[in-house]
Amino acid sequence: MKEKVFELINKLTPELNELSLDIYNNPELGYEEFKACKLHTRLLQKYGFNVQTNFSGVETGFKAEYKSNKPGITVAYMAEYDALPGIGHGCGHNLLGTVSTGAGIVLKQIIDEIGGTVVVFGTPAEETSGAKVTYVENHEFDNIDIAMMAHPGNEYAKSGSSLALEPVQFEFFGKTAHAAAAPEKGVNALDAAIQTFNSINALREHIRSDSRVHGVILDGGKAANIVPDYAKCQFYVRSTSKTYNLELLEKIKNCARAAALATGCELKITKYEFNYDNMVTNQTLSSVFNEKIYEAAGIKMSEPPKSTGSIDAGQVSQVCPAIHPYFDITNDKNIVAHTREMASSTLTDYAKEQMKNTIAALVLTAAEVIQNNELYEKIKYEFEHTEK
Repeated sequence: MKEKVFELINKLTPELNELSLDIYNNPELGYEEFKACKLHTRLLQKYGFNVQTNFSGVETGFKAEYKSNKPGITVAYMAEYDALPGIGHGCGHNLLGTVSTGAGIVLKQIIDEIGGTVVVFGTPAEETSGAKVTYVENHEFDNIDIAMMAHPGNEYAKSGSSLALEPVQFEFFGKTAHAAAAPEKGVNALDAAIQTFNSINALREHIRSDSRVHGVILDGGKAANIVPDYAKCQFYVRSTSKTYNLELLEKIKNCARAAALATGCELKITKYEFNYDNMVTNQTLSSVFNEKIYEAAGIKMSEPPKSTGSIDAGQVSQVCPAIHPYFDITNDKNIVAHTREMASSTLTDYAKEQMKNTIAALVLTAAEVIQNNELYEKIKYEFEHTEK
């Protein structure tokens, strides 16, 4: 199986390199990835996938599916292709999406022998309000048995966890007045925003050490001699579990409510971006991938990074068994994500070689699970009995 998979990958490699380079040269922000979407879907259609564009109401999303002529589980690969403002593909999504599409195409070419269905989801806007959230809310992953992706980085690392993320916006409405001549007639919205920050800072002593709360004031007045009648601030609230994060979010909201009460302001609370659930790695599935990357290329996976970030793959892991490992694309361990240096690393021969190894591991993992029903039942049992 390994030899056949690499043979298929090697034949496909020129087209994959072209796909990654085209997307690198044409970076598009979240929900603006029209060219990237077209490039992915064109290649998938060429290799016999049934492709739906404008998928699930997401204009730059897609679903590519191939059903074999034998029964079996449904395997999904998730392709990201959005860029970052100012620095292009500093998170390597040009390569990430290529790996997922490549894995889908290679698995499709062997799946008639082993059975099952392969799906490639085009998932825009991971860096902001990720489309995986929309897909999960629209039940697009309900019939997926396992979901996988692999993210570029500066080392090979096992799939781990991520922080649940809740975005929250507070708008305070007060009353203007002359700040010197008649301050008593004003209701200071900026004071309410500042008091919210002060209360949250006091709360930090009493929250879990692995939680994070950080925010900014986006509007706090126009002139120093006018009592501000409007202020707006936004926060991210993050925790290792979705359940605790919702508890913490309510405490953060109470800080704003108290500030509004203390200053006499009216308060409006909204969610300004999608929330991301925490990533719950399926350890059984992860172990298979770790074995297959070693089988394919002699690579030993490092322990998961201690993540303080949030990913929309977390949403997927709440509804089906999922993994999100990292693969190495640079020999320079000082290069980190969200930099121009990381973007440039996606073009190197080293990165292209690791792309091939990672595709092989993703395909071999899927093939193992498809052909081993006992293994799939273990994956399913773990998913059903793991706290989310």
